Amino acid sequence: MSKGSGVEELMQRIAAQFDALPRQQQSVARYVEEQRATIMVQRINEIAEGAGVHPSAVVRFAQRFGYSGYSEMQAVFRSEHTAQVTPVRSYQQRIRRVIEGEDVQMTPAQMALHFIDASRAGLDELATEFDAKSFATAVDLLVKADTIYVVAVRRSFSIATYIAYALQHTHKRVQLVSGLGGMYREQMRSIGKNDVLIAISFPPYGKETLYCARVASQHRAKVLAITESAMGPLARQANVLLTVREGSAFAFRALTSTICLCQALFVALAYKLELSVEETSPPGEYDD
Repeated sequence: MSKGSGVEELMQRIAAQFDALPRQQQSVARYVEEQRATIMVQRINEIAEGAGVHPSAVVRFAQRFGYSGYSEMQAVFRSEHTAQVTPVRSYQQRIRRVIEGEDVQMTPAQMALHFIDASRAGLDELATEFDAKSFATAVDLLVKADTIYVVAVRRSFSIATYIAYALQHTHKRVQLVSGLGGMYREQMRSIGKNDVLIAISFPPYGKETLYCARVASQHRAKVLAITESAMGPLARQANVLLTVREGSAFAFRALTSTICLCQALFVALAYKLELSVEETSPPGEYDD
Protein backbone atom coordinates (compact mmCIF):
# COMPACT_ATOMS: atom_id res chain seq x y z
CA MET A 1 0.00 0.00 0.00
CA SER A 2 1.25 3.47 -0.82
CA LYS A 3 2.67 5.39 2.11
CA GLY A 4 1.65 8.77 0.73
CA SER A 5 3.77 11.88 0.68
CA GLY A 6 2.82 13.66 3.89
CA VAL A 7 0.60 14.03 6.92
CA GLU A 8 -2.36 15.50 5.05
CA GLU A 9 -2.45 12.70 2.51
CA LEU A 10 -2.08 10.11 5.28
CA MET A 11 -4.98 11.64 7.24
CA GLN A 12 -7.14 11.63 4.10
CA ARG A 13 -6.43 7.93 3.56
CA ILE A 14 -7.18 7.17 7.20
CA ALA A 15 -10.50 9.02 6.96
CA ALA A 16 -11.42 7.22 3.73
CA GLN A 17 -10.77 3.79 5.30
CA PHE A 18 -12.03 4.58 8.80
CA ASP A 19 -15.27 2.60 8.59
CA ALA A 20 -13.38 -0.52 7.47
CA LEU A 21 -10.85 -0.38 10.32
CA PRO A 22 -11.13 -2.80 13.26
CA ARG A 23 -12.48 -1.18 16.43
CA GLN A 24 -9.07 -0.81 18.11
CA GLN A 25 -7.53 0.72 15.01
CA GLN A 26 -10.43 3.19 14.84
CA SER A 27 -9.46 4.27 18.36
CA VAL A 28 -5.88 4.78 17.19
CA ALA A 29 -7.11 6.74 14.16
CA ARG A 30 -9.16 9.08 16.34
CA TYR A 31 -6.24 9.64 18.69
CA VAL A 32 -3.79 10.31 15.84
CA GLU A 33 -6.21 12.80 14.26
CA GLU A 34 -6.79 14.62 17.54
CA GLN A 35 -3.11 14.69 18.54
CA ARG A 36 -1.53 15.07 15.10
CA ALA A 37 0.49 18.11 16.18
CA THR A 38 2.29 16.15 18.94
CA ILE A 39 2.56 12.65 17.42
CA MET A 40 6.17 13.38 16.46
CA VAL A 41 7.22 13.46 20.14
CA GLN A 42 5.02 10.69 21.54
CA ARG A 43 6.27 7.16 22.23
CA ILE A 44 4.25 4.20 21.05
CA ASN A 45 3.18 3.45 24.63
CA GLU A 46 1.78 6.97 24.96
CA ILE A 47 -0.19 6.54 21.75
CA ALA A 48 -1.52 3.19 22.97
CA GLU A 49 -2.50 4.57 26.38
CA GLY A 50 -4.17 7.61 24.84
CA ALA A 51 -6.14 5.44 22.42
CA GLY A 52 -6.94 2.82 25.05
CA VAL A 53 -5.34 -0.06 23.13
CA HIS A 54 -2.30 -2.36 23.30
CA PRO A 55 0.89 -1.08 21.58
CA SER A 56 0.60 -3.91 19.06
CA ALA A 57 -2.62 -2.28 17.75
CA VAL A 58 -0.63 0.89 17.02
CA VAL A 59 1.92 -1.15 15.05
CA ARG A 60 -0.83 -2.88 13.07
CA PHE A 61 -2.41 0.49 12.38
CA ALA A 62 0.86 1.84 10.94
CA GLN A 63 1.37 -1.30 8.87
CA ARG A 64 -2.13 -1.09 7.44
CA PHE A 65 -1.15 2.24 5.88
CA GLY A 66 2.07 0.94 4.37
CA TYR A 67 4.65 1.60 7.10
CA SER A 68 7.01 -0.95 8.64
CA GLY A 69 5.92 0.15 12.10
CA TYR A 70 5.07 3.09 14.30
CA SER A 71 8.50 4.74 14.04
CA GLU A 72 8.32 5.01 10.26
CA MET A 73 4.81 6.49 10.41
CA GLN A 74 5.91 8.90 13.14
CA ALA A 75 8.72 10.13 10.86
CA VAL A 76 6.09 11.52 8.49
CA PHE A 77 4.72 13.73 11.26
CA ARG A 78 8.22 14.80 12.25
CA SER A 79 9.14 15.80 8.71
CA GLU A 80 6.11 18.05 8.34
CA HIS A 81 6.28 19.54 11.82
CA THR A 82 6.51 23.33 11.82
CA ALA A 83 7.27 25.79 14.58
CA GLN A 84 3.76 27.22 14.22
CA VAL A 85 1.87 24.19 15.42
CA THR A 86 3.73 23.24 18.58
CA PRO A 87 3.25 26.58 20.40
CA VAL A 88 -0.51 26.31 19.99
CA ARG A 89 -0.64 22.85 21.52
CA SER A 90 1.90 23.61 24.24
CA TYR A 91 0.02 26.81 25.06
CA GLN A 92 -3.15 24.80 25.58
CA GLN A 93 -1.24 22.37 27.76
CA ARG A 94 0.17 25.25 29.83
CA ILE A 95 -3.36 26.60 30.37
CA ARG A 96 -4.51 23.21 31.61
CA ARG A 97 -1.51 22.89 33.94
CA VAL A 98 -2.14 26.35 35.39
CA ILE A 99 -5.77 25.49 36.10
CA GLU A 100 -4.95 22.07 37.57
CA GLY A 101 -2.11 23.53 39.65
CA GLU A 102 -4.13 26.20 41.41
CA ASP A 103 -3.84 25.70 45.17
CA VAL A 104 -6.32 28.42 46.09
CA GLN A 105 -9.70 29.33 44.77
CA MET A 106 -9.46 31.60 41.75
CA THR A 107 -11.25 34.91 41.59
CA PRO A 108 -13.94 35.42 38.94
CA ALA A 109 -11.53 37.65 37.02
CA GLN A 110 -8.82 34.97 37.03
CA MET A 111 -11.32 32.40 35.78
CA ALA A 112 -12.39 34.76 33.00
CA LEU A 113 -8.79 35.33 31.94
CA HIS A 114 -8.10 31.58 31.86
CA PHE A 115 -11.13 31.09 29.64
CA ILE A 116 -10.08 33.98 27.38
CA ASP A 117 -6.62 32.40 27.05
CA ALA A 118 -8.19 29.06 26.10
CA SER A 119 -10.35 30.76 23.47
CA ARG A 120 -7.32 32.57 22.09
CA ALA A 121 -5.45 29.26 21.81
CA GLY A 122 -8.40 27.81 19.88
CA LEU A 123 -8.33 30.74 17.45
CA ASP A 124 -4.58 30.31 16.99
CA GLU A 125 -5.13 26.66 16.11
CA LEU A 126 -7.94 27.55 13.71
CA ALA A 127 -5.58 29.90 11.85
CA THR A 128 -2.72 27.40 11.86
CA GLU A 129 -4.79 24.52 10.49
CA PHE A 130 -7.05 26.59 8.21
CA ASP A 131 -7.87 24.69 5.01
CA ALA A 132 -8.20 27.41 2.37
CA LYS A 133 -9.20 24.97 -0.38
CA SER A 134 -12.07 23.44 1.62
CA PHE A 135 -13.22 26.89 2.73
CA ALA A 136 -13.34 28.14 -0.88
CA THR A 137 -15.25 25.02 -1.92
CA ALA A 138 -17.73 25.60 0.92
CA VAL A 139 -18.36 29.18 -0.22
CA ASP A 140 -18.89 28.03 -3.83
CA LEU A 141 -21.35 25.40 -2.59
CA LEU A 142 -23.40 28.09 -0.84
CA VAL A 143 -23.25 30.40 -3.86
CA LYS A 144 -24.85 27.70 -6.03
CA ALA A 145 -27.48 26.61 -3.49
CA ASP A 146 -31.15 27.34 -4.11
CA THR A 147 -31.97 27.02 -0.40
CA ILE A 148 -29.56 26.79 2.52
CA TYR A 149 -30.69 24.64 5.45
CA VAL A 150 -28.91 24.98 8.81
CA VAL A 151 -29.02 22.48 11.67
CA ALA A 152 -27.30 22.12 15.05
CA VAL A 153 -28.51 21.11 18.49
CA ARG A 154 -27.73 21.73 22.15
CA ARG A 155 -24.53 23.75 22.67
CA SER A 156 -24.11 24.25 18.91
CA PHE A 157 -27.67 25.52 18.43
CA SER A 158 -26.67 29.13 19.10
CA ILE A 159 -24.16 28.89 16.25
CA ALA A 160 -26.84 27.60 13.89
CA THR A 161 -29.17 30.44 14.79
CA TYR A 162 -26.38 32.95 14.21
CA ILE A 163 -25.37 31.66 10.76
CA ALA A 164 -29.03 31.40 9.72
CA TYR A 165 -29.57 34.98 10.89
CA ALA A 166 -26.52 36.21 8.99
CA LEU A 167 -27.48 34.36 5.81
CA GLN A 168 -30.88 36.07 5.87
CA HIS A 169 -29.01 39.18 4.76
CA THR A 170 -28.24 37.60 1.39
CA HIS A 171 -30.84 36.88 -1.29
CA LYS A 172 -30.62 33.15 -0.49
CA ARG A 173 -33.58 31.26 0.90
CA VAL A 174 -32.58 30.08 4.38
CA GLN A 175 -34.24 27.44 6.57
CA LEU A 176 -33.21 26.99 10.20
CA VAL A 177 -34.00 23.38 11.09
CA SER A 178 -34.96 23.97 14.71
CA GLY A 179 -36.91 20.75 15.26
CA LEU A 180 -39.60 22.71 17.08
CA GLY A 181 -42.15 20.20 18.28
CA GLY A 182 -39.84 17.36 17.22
CA MET A 183 -40.48 18.15 13.55
CA TYR A 184 -37.00 17.52 12.11
CA ARG A 185 -38.45 15.11 9.57
CA GLU A 186 -41.08 17.59 8.42
CA GLN A 187 -38.61 20.49 8.21
CA MET A 188 -36.20 18.42 6.12
CA ARG A 189 -38.84 16.98 3.82
CA SER A 190 -38.47 19.61 1.09
CA ILE A 191 -34.67 19.61 0.80
CA GLY A 192 -33.57 18.77 -2.74
CA LYS A 193 -30.59 18.21 -4.98
CA ASN A 194 -29.96 21.93 -5.56
CA ASP A 195 -29.91 22.73 -1.84
CA VAL A 196 -27.19 22.70 0.83
CA LEU A 197 -27.40 21.65 4.48
CA ILE A 198 -24.96 23.30 6.89
CA ALA A 199 -24.67 20.75 9.70
CA ILE A 200 -22.75 21.68 12.86
CA SER A 201 -21.96 19.11 15.53
CA PHE A 202 -19.17 18.08 17.91
CA PRO A 203 -18.58 15.02 20.12
CA PRO A 204 -20.67 13.34 21.39
CA TYR A 205 -22.59 14.43 18.25
CA GLY A 206 -26.29 15.26 18.17
CA LYS A 207 -28.34 12.40 16.76
CA GLU A 208 -30.78 14.94 15.31
CA THR A 209 -28.01 16.61 13.32
CA LEU A 210 -26.75 13.26 12.03
CA TYR A 211 -30.32 12.36 11.04
CA CYS A 212 -30.71 15.59 9.06
CA ALA A 213 -27.38 14.99 7.32
CA ARG A 214 -28.53 11.51 6.26
CA VAL A 215 -31.82 12.89 4.95
CA ALA A 216 -29.98 15.56 2.96
CA SER A 217 -27.72 12.92 1.39
CA GLN A 218 -30.70 10.72 0.56
CA HIS A 219 -32.36 13.68 -1.18
CA ARG A 220 -29.09 14.32 -3.10
CA ALA A 221 -28.56 17.68 -1.41
CA LYS A 222 -25.03 18.75 -0.53
CA VAL A 223 -23.85 18.64 3.09
CA LEU A 224 -21.42 21.23 4.46
CA ALA A 225 -20.23 19.81 7.79
CA ILE A 226 -18.60 21.91 10.50
CA THR A 227 -17.17 19.56 13.09
CA GLU A 228 -14.11 18.61 15.10
CA SER A 229 -12.72 15.61 13.26
CA ALA A 230 -12.56 13.96 9.86
CA MET A 231 -13.02 10.67 11.71
CA GLY A 232 -16.43 11.49 13.18
CA PRO A 233 -19.85 10.35 11.90
CA LEU A 234 -20.83 13.79 10.61
CA ALA A 235 -17.68 14.07 8.48
CA ARG A 236 -18.60 10.85 6.69
CA GLN A 237 -21.87 12.46 5.52
CA ALA A 238 -20.14 15.58 4.23
CA ASN A 239 -19.56 16.77 0.68
CA VAL A 240 -17.40 19.53 2.14
CA LEU A 241 -15.80 19.42 5.58
CA LEU A 242 -14.59 22.33 7.71
CA THR A 243 -12.84 21.21 10.90
CA VAL A 244 -12.50 23.34 14.01
CA ARG A 245 -11.26 22.42 17.48
CA GLU A 246 -12.24 24.75 20.27
CA GLY A 247 -10.12 25.80 23.20
CA SER A 248 -11.44 24.64 26.55
CA ALA A 249 -11.11 25.57 30.22
CA PHE A 250 -12.71 24.15 33.36
CA ALA A 251 -14.04 21.24 31.25
CA PHE A 252 -16.06 23.76 29.24
CA ARG A 253 -15.45 24.16 25.52
CA ALA A 254 -15.66 27.61 24.01
CA LEU A 255 -17.64 28.55 20.91
CA THR A 256 -15.25 31.29 19.83
CA SER A 257 -13.51 29.52 16.95
CA THR A 258 -16.70 28.06 15.48
CA ILE A 259 -18.46 31.43 15.56
CA CYS A 260 -15.42 33.02 13.92
CA LEU A 261 -15.40 30.40 11.17
CA CYS A 262 -19.13 30.87 10.52
CA GLN A 263 -18.79 34.66 10.41
CA ALA A 264 -15.94 34.30 7.91
CA LEU A 265 -18.11 31.94 5.85
CA PHE A 266 -20.92 34.50 5.70
CA VAL A 267 -18.64 37.42 4.84
CA ALA A 268 -16.90 35.42 2.10
CA LEU A 269 -20.28 34.39 0.68
CA ALA A 270 -21.56 37.98 0.75
CA TYR A 271 -18.56 39.23 -1.19
CA LYS A 272 -18.82 36.33 -3.63
CA LEU A 273 -22.43 37.39 -4.26
CA GLU A 274 -21.16 40.97 -4.68
CA LEU A 275 -23.15 42.21 -1.70
CA SER A 276 -22.17 45.00 0.64
CA VAL A 277 -21.47 43.76 4.13
CA GLU A 278 -23.13 46.38 6.27
CA GLU A 279 -24.57 46.69 9.72
CA THR A 280 -27.54 44.36 9.95
CA SER A 281 -29.71 46.75 11.96
CA PRO A 282 -31.75 49.50 10.28
CA PRO A 283 -30.45 53.04 10.98
CA GLY A 284 -31.25 54.18 14.49
CA GLU A 285 -31.75 50.68 15.88
CA TYR A 286 -29.42 48.73 18.11
CA ASP A 287 -28.42 45.12 17.69
CA ASP A 288 -27.60 43.03 20.75
